[in-house]
Formats: sequence, C-alpha cells, structure tokens
Amino acid sequence: MATTTTRPSSSSPGNEGRAGRDRRMGRERPMGGFELWAWLFMRISGLLLLFLALGHLLIMHLLDGGAERIDFGFVATRWESVFWRTWDWLLLMLALVHGVNGLRNITLDYVRRPGMRFGLNMSMYALAFVLMVLGTVVIVTFDPSQWPPVASTS
Repeated sequence: MATTTTRPSSSSPGNEGRAGRDRRMGRERPMGGFELWAWLFMRISGLLLLFLALGHLLIMHLLDGGAERIDFGFVATRWESVFWRTWDWLLLMLALVHGVNGLRNITLDYVRRPGMRFGLNMSMYALAFVLMVLGTVVIVTFDPSQWPPVASTS
C-alpha cells in the first residue's frame, strides 16, 4: 500500500515541517498513493487538453470561414463521424475531470475545516458526475433525424 509522504524540508533553520514552509512554494510532489496519481493525471490530461482544445479552436473557429459556419447542420454533419464524437467527448470529459481535480487541490490548500472541505468536494464530484452523464448522453444519443429541418438564414 502506497502512502503519501513529504520530502525533507530545506536545510534553513526554523523551516521544519509543513507549518514552517514558505506558503508561496506550494505543496511538494506526492511520493505515492492517490495524490501521486492525481498529480500525474493533471500533467498528462493538461497535455492532452492542450492538443484537443487547440485542435478544436483551429478546426471550429479559424479554418473554412470560422465560427460563422457553425450551426445545427454543421454539428449534425460533424457528429456523423465517430471520430468527432470521440474527440468532443474526450475534450469534455478531460476538461471536467481536470477542472474538478484542480478545484479539489484548491480546497485541500485553502479550506481548513475537514467537514467544509468534504462538503465542497462532494458537491463538486456530484456536479461533475451529472455534467459527465448529461454530456455523454447528448454526444452518444444525438440523432439529427429526430429534429425538424433548420431553415437556412442565408
């Protein structure tokens, strides 16, 4: 069973333990357990999100006329491909989990009362779960044939 341990503090006098550390330095990198995996997830998901989000911005907002071409028909045509549905689902899921993990770190750093920290974290987890389920349902079940035709504005 892996545990999270702290690294030795700097050798400066009076800087023993967490209480004596300079708060501007942030927390140390975890040595094991859940916190290590959460720390690694933030780095890996950040890189994946960078790729997915920049691809999204490039394809949706910069190429072929930009955002003016985006309408229901564009999304319906795009989501006929499993590739684009997977791309958008990954972007949504990674952004949600990455964001919730970041908020969890903020509550660990700044919310001192355990009951308040637990309540905030559980609220974030519940909201993220609901948003993940809703996003997944929309992306998986989207069927443009179930909607009336959209009149062209041009």
